[in-house]
Amino acid sequence: MKKTQKLEDWEAKVKGLLKAELKRRDITYQELAEKLAAAGIAETPENIANKISRGKFSAVFLVQCLEVIGCQTVRLAE
Repeated sequence: MKKTQKLEDWEAKVKGLLKAELKRRDITYQELAEKLAAAGIAETPENIANKISRGKFSAVFLVQCLEVIGCQTVRLAE
């Protein structure tokens, strides 16, 4: 990893990480919204798509998503 990575590079990495975990579990944005709702977190599939598309979301949102989809470990490198 380069020492001078741009913010956009980090955003792309986090976006890819969440998308990969959703894909591994074959979970759609609709299903993610339902799982979040069951945990008391109000997000629409459209909001989720927008957040992930931009790659700009909080660490809290990332952990909430990973938790509700049952992700216990995260791969930071392939």
